[in-house]
Amino acid sequence: MTLTKDVLIKDVAKIGFTKKESFQMVEALFQTIKASLQRGEDVLISGYGKFCVKDKRDRRGRNPQTGEDLTLGARRVVTFKCSGSLRERVNRESD
Repeated sequence: MTLTKDVLIKDVAKIGFTKKESFQMVEALFQTIKASLQRGEDVLISGYGKFCVKDKRDRRGRNPQTGEDLTLGARRVVTFKCSGSLRERVNRESD
């Protein structure tokens, strides 16, 4: 099952909030995370993991249809590294 924003909103609503309040809370959380990442700041959620913004340099590439060589421009990517406690829980539950 894929965890969607709608599922998150419904789960927050289950603990006593209206669906509108739940939507606003989930949306505010994601907006805060997005804004931090756009500024190039890392986002650390204790017990869950860390979102990091990494700069990628220009690199050589190839068009798979034509075989033509090209240069892929520099870009920023977001990476995620889970916390040790989350990794342990995931591995324990899959045994």
